[in-house]
Amino acid sequence: MMTDGANVCDLADPVSPLSTPDTGSGTAVLERPQIKEQPLKDDGGDADRYAHYVSKERIAESRMTGRPVVALCGKVWVPKHDPSKYPVCPDCKRIYEEMMH
Repeated sequence: MMTDGANVCDLADPVSPLSTPDTGSGTAVLERPQIKEQPLKDDGGDADRYAHYVSKERIAESRMTGRPVVALCGKVWVPKHDPSKYPVCPDCKRIYEEMMH
């Protein structure tokens, strides 16, 4: 076998990393269990106490199916509370006003 000497590693060479593969510095692989993360779809209304803008049709559909709705501001949740008891979401209001102009 003919080599040019540049890519040859002498297994008897004490400085070579291949001479003692179990010692010295190197790279280790840490295994951790895979966890499938799912986005939070319903915060129960506790984290965000605003009334959001969503079409009436989507609200009615959500009440029948239990599926979450998406507000103009991007909030995703399943409506459960009376929105008249909360202030209007400033982001929803701004987006709605921009759409009407």
